[in-house]
Amino acid sequence: MAIELKVPELGESITEVEIGSWLKAPGDPVSKDETVVTLESEKATVELPAPEAGIMGQPIKGTGEVAKIGEIIGHLDPPGKGGARPAVKPAESPAPQASKPPAASQDAPRAMPAAQRLLDEHQLGAQEVAATGPGGRLLKEDVLRHIEARTEAPAAAPSAAAPSATPVPSTPGRQEEVVPMSRLRRTVAERLVQAQQNAALLTTFNEVDLSHVLALRKEHQEAFQRKYQVKLGFMSFFVKACIDGLKQFPGINAEIRGSDVIYHNYYDIGVAVGSDKGLVVPVLRNAEHLSFAEIEMAIGDFGRRARENKLKLEELQGGTFTISNGGVYGSLLSTPIVNPPQSGVLGMHAIQERPVAREGAVVIRPMMYVALTYDHRLVDGREAVSFLKRVRDVLEAPARMLMEI
Repeated sequence: MAIELKVPELGESITEVEIGSWLKAPGDPVSKDETVVTLESEKATVELPAPEAGIMGQPIKGTGEVAKIGEIIGHLDPPGKGGARPAVKPAESPAPQASKPPAASQDAPRAMPAAQRLLDEHQLGAQEVAATGPGGRLLKEDVLRHIEARTEAPAAAPSAAAPSATPVPSTPGRQEEVVPMSRLRRTVAERLVQAQQNAALLTTFNEVDLSHVLALRKEHQEAFQRKYQVKLGFMSFFVKACIDGLKQFPGINAEIRGSDVIYHNYYDIGVAVGSDKGLVVPVLRNAEHLSFAEIEMAIGDFGRRARENKLKLEELQGGTFTISNGGVYGSLLSTPIVNPPQSGVLGMHAIQERPVAREGAVVIRPMMYVALTYDHRLVDGREAVSFLKRVRDVLEAPARMLMEI
């Protein structure tokens, strides 16, 4: 009896997914719990493992198609059964054999979703393209190079009898690529537009002297890393400082729900991390109870799993406040956008040594601009400015976090 491959439950707010890449071709053997396809939801990319061992059948849903939660998107034949299952789709006129893309082989490299879309669009097989990605994976750039090389191959010389014509110069590098937006990117775009349309967003700025934070990191880095096997970074200081400020100004940790204001007596801090799919915001639950080491270990783990598309959906949901560090990319100043239904987001930026005045003298200090974007419907300017000033004061005198003064 055929084994059904169904779209699993991915959270109460998710009703459909987009099919990413099928990692197994029809006829391939599949082990139990081996990933057969990636699914792109509005929050993250997840992998669908095989519920039992079997032989891969013909997919019912192809790359880029939309499937509902619980919908069957493919089958596995029982082990030992030869041949692949026919696709359960409405009958279509078969295309000529020559127009079909080359069939994937077991030696074909694993194609990433964007690369697979290009392969399908240009009717290419993964085994035709040299893969340069980690672990032998096929990247979008590999397919683009292959297509460009094929496009720029020299054409046959014109016949001598043909009338001479002025050749049309070809300009390399002017090709255009049409790639559908991923479901995650579409959702991010929709939420950002929604935030700007539905909230009264305003941004206030300040700058922080990080001399004491840098001194603490330098003094304790070796012992900290030896004990916890993780580096003492900047994010733990900023998470602690923001929680300190949120306790004093609870409106920035609240949200508007209908005609009510919901004040959260806990601090679930979202930390923006980059991935191949774009920016994702996993959440540190009850961050007020976490130590510096626990915060650093959690953020490091989020970053690794984000790059591997292994974040769980529940880790991306909720959150009462967000911190985004554009400084890791070199940003000097920006205006972050609130992640609805939250009421505030803190933007960190690059650290620069700048001349500043201290006690009547000009000195060079490691300075960082910080930005707080807040929902003015709930947070007044006085609260926002005071919160950002409190964050600055705590970071410039980190001992205040321990003494709670």
